[in-house]
Amino acid sequence: MELEGIKAIVLGAGKSGVAAAAFLKSRGAKVALHDIKPQAEWTDEARNLKFDGVGLIDGELPMWLMDSIELCVVSPGVPSKSIPVRYMERAGAEVIGEVELAARFLRGRIVGITGSNGKTTTTALVGHLFKSAGHETLIGGNIGTPLISFVEQATDEAWIVAELSSFQLETIKDFRPRIAAVLNVTPDHLDRYDSVTDYAAAKHRIFTNQTPDDTAVLNAGDAVTASWAKGLRADVVMFNVMFDANGETADGIFINGREIVRRNQSSETILATSDDTQLVGRHNLENIAAAFAIGIAAGLDVKIMRESLRSFPPVEHRLELVARDTETGVRFYNDSKATNVDAAVKALEAFACEAGRVVLIAGGRGKGAPYTVLAPLLKSHGRALITIGEDAARIEAELHGIVETERAKDITDAVERAARLAHNDDIVLLAPACASFDMFAGYEARGRAFKEAVKNRSQKSGVRSQNEDEEHTSLLPASDS
Repeated sequence: MELEGIKAIVLGAGKSGVAAAAFLKSRGAKVALHDIKPQAEWTDEARNLKFDGVGLIDGELPMWLMDSIELCVVSPGVPSKSIPVRYMERAGAEVIGEVELAARFLRGRIVGITGSNGKTTTTALVGHLFKSAGHETLIGGNIGTPLISFVEQATDEAWIVAELSSFQLETIKDFRPRIAAVLNVTPDHLDRYDSVTDYAAAKHRIFTNQTPDDTAVLNAGDAVTASWAKGLRADVVMFNVMFDANGETADGIFINGREIVRRNQSSETILATSDDTQLVGRHNLENIAAAFAIGIAAGLDVKIMRESLRSFPPVEHRLELVARDTETGVRFYNDSKATNVDAAVKALEAFACEAGRVVLIAGGRGKGAPYTVLAPLLKSHGRALITIGEDAARIEAELHGIVETERAKDITDAVERAARLAHNDDIVLLAPACASFDMFAGYEARGRAFKEAVKNRSQKSGVRSQNEDEEHTSLLPASDS
């Protein structure tokens, strides 16, 4: 792809937009970076691009500029069907996303991982498995480092492990992952898509350019992803394979109680057990099964994968144990990444066998999915519900009468209320089931605010938390989708 002298615009001045604009400029393109927000609200990194010769534009795009554009790079937060994008495409500009731009220059082999839930943990784990096996590994995409940032350092031997959101997949054209995995498809981002079908179609695009030399990893236990198995050109590997009425299972990877088992031509191998991991919950066993399926497809040694699994820490903001009150046994968990209802369901299910009950903190900017699916779990395992944010009233209306419910003004207030309502050995769980943008810059900021509130409460009460002296280090930087 020749960029020298081309007139390009990047829509969205977030992390991926800044990286794309900087890359295009470095390759000789004439670049403008645009965001609807005033430049005063942009990051310093975005504003500083003007010193490198990148034009900065905020507000509405002028018609004369859109008429002159040859390449439009769309950031994930900008809908690909927005009027400026469609106008420039009809005027003759090529419209792609940062992932597609990166794919045209990246050397190495790409592992692409998407899904409604679990993709960040699975991506981080896959990267950990590859690194432990001695491979040159770069981890990024929707979890921190834009793929375009890897162009200068990736070699032909590299494995690029990329988390991909549906937004990023909307704008691919030639992007071809050597291994592509879809973990699940449940209602999400219905504030952007017309239906779950449209949302699923965006996820399915990850397989568009795969060939029989590539591998597609699918969740056999998810009705949507399981239905895709027969229509793909790539070699299909199934994980979370289900037992039939006779107790038999097809070839693939399945979960049998506490074991993750691989069945291949009637022989079975135990890949790992729940004792080999620090991750909590059945859904994380599924994530591990998917990660092992990807590793096997890449030729990794199973013994090495099992050993490296044992050293893999929970990813920050994903069922992260923040503190334990040593007097009451109450534990505080941060699952701020539970930005949709299905993720909140899985978080609640993770504590279904605990002696204590759950005080759930939920709310934020809703995505259009119903909250009523939380009712059975709250009824059987819940102690109380604390609501926050824009969708608090809707959550309260849909879950009325299930458990004692209080509305908090902010995260600090929510932690105080939850701690007061919790009984001995209960779990205080931040699993919002919503996006964070009504109150925070992203789910990471929300999670950090929750952890700070828990820490401050522990210090004020004089109660020493179990992990008070432990410094949590996030395995990966995360970004919003």
